[in-house]
Amino acid sequence: MAKVLITDDAAFMRMQLKDNLTKLGHEVVGEAENGLDAIEKFNELAPDLITMDITMPEMNGVEAVKEIRKNNLEVKVIMCSAMGQQGMVVESIQAGANDFIVKPFTPERIKEAVDKIL
Repeated sequence: MAKVLITDDAAFMRMQLKDNLTKLGHEVVGEAENGLDAIEKFNELAPDLITMDITMPEMNGVEAVKEIRKNNLEVKVIMCSAMGQQGMVVESIQAGANDFIVKPFTPERIKEAVDKIL
């Protein structure tokens, strides 16, 4: 079981991820709406896993991953991207993300990504 921080600017996506991750037996310890919020909550909650949307206001997911990786190489990060964001996905993997899932995602794909990196 992992402690998870969900980061997405869309409440519906956070709810969907929370529902899926909870059903898989993980504990959602926090939610963030943008990259800055994610960094703050990461430092406060010390999750094992972060789901990170790529496109968000204030600070995008790639920048947030770069910041988090400066101080922590242990936490696992799954990027959540929309179709057609291949360039951003590559950039986020280079920034330190462990895997990615493409929206709209299925419960099977979420489980596969989480199992793979944990």
